[in-house]
Amino acid sequence: MTKQGLVVVGPGLMGRKHIELIQNNPRSELAGIVTPERAVFNDIGERLNVPLFHDLETCLDSLAPSGVIISSPNEFHYDQARLCVERDVPALVEKPITSTYEDAARLADLVARRNAKLIVGHHRAHSPLMSTAKTLIEEGRLGRLVAIQGSAIFHKPPEYFEAGPWRREIGGGPILINLIHEIGIMRTLCGEISAVQAIASNAIRGFPVEDTVAINLQFRSGALGTFVLSDTGASPRSWEQTSRENPVYPTYPDEDCYSITGTQGSLDFPTMRLKSHPASETPSWHRPFVEEVIPVVRADPLERQLDNFIDVILGRGEPVVTAFDGAQNLKVADAIRRSAETSTLVALDS
Repeated sequence: MTKQGLVVVGPGLMGRKHIELIQNNPRSELAGIVTPERAVFNDIGERLNVPLFHDLETCLDSLAPSGVIISSPNEFHYDQARLCVERDVPALVEKPITSTYEDAARLADLVARRNAKLIVGHHRAHSPLMSTAKTLIEEGRLGRLVAIQGSAIFHKPPEYFEAGPWRREIGGGPILINLIHEIGIMRTLCGEISAVQAIASNAIRGFPVEDTVAINLQFRSGALGTFVLSDTGASPRSWEQTSRENPVYPTYPDEDCYSITGTQGSLDFPTMRLKSHPASETPSWHRPFVEEVIPVVRADPLERQLDNFIDVILGRGEPVVTAFDGAQNLKVADAIRRSAETSTLVALDS
């Protein structure tokens, strides 16, 4: 088996995880690392026995990698991803795809025009929980979608802000740091979002940036949604604390962070508790539900994401999360931010 040589740009926290995944995957090998000229990273290439470069262009001039994984700071994503597209080098770009929606739209357009191989690192889309829930919805087990209720409520400790003082300032709040994951989940399960309305508060911490946001959502299908986001609420109702997919966080397997409701039934997620009426039966609140827990075969979403990237490189599969998806997720997040700032309904389809 020929291994796909992959370059990792940005060996920070997420970059090191990508390196570990590459080394553990029988279909890939680490071909090189691109890192800024900082002493903390100076010996990483020697330790891993791969070439070390200080910019991506020099790396691509020197190597012929099968693909590039971009896990650098957000501000560099657009230029680095564009370079890969222009060089016809497949790329996996960590979320968000770029730092602004305008750049994301330009990059998505370039990818489409050149039919480039690019996937975006919204790894939750690769979770077996997500694919199972999406199949249930597509099969009509819930009927026509009516509503989704979601939450990402958790408490970030003081040291989180001490380690990164920028997180206290505008642009460092949970809308831009955390919400983009949830937008990807809701778009995957319920379709495109057509309008948003949000209220934000910084009453708990008093930082210039928000700490809590309440959001109303309208989907093109006609379904409606509500979502509460907070990084100062002591609650287990977030993806990290309910999905059991990241060992860094304690988890609570009896808790859910989403409830998806249709005309025939509802799904609590990610416990996968389904309460539904048979398709042959007219739903009524006087009729008891058929109750079941949908089984899910567990797998690491990040491992599955890397396998998807390798399949895309080899021409054996399509991206689970496309450049368009990455841009659309960023567009919704930006609309929510603008709605919170202006106290208005923001339409995305206008």
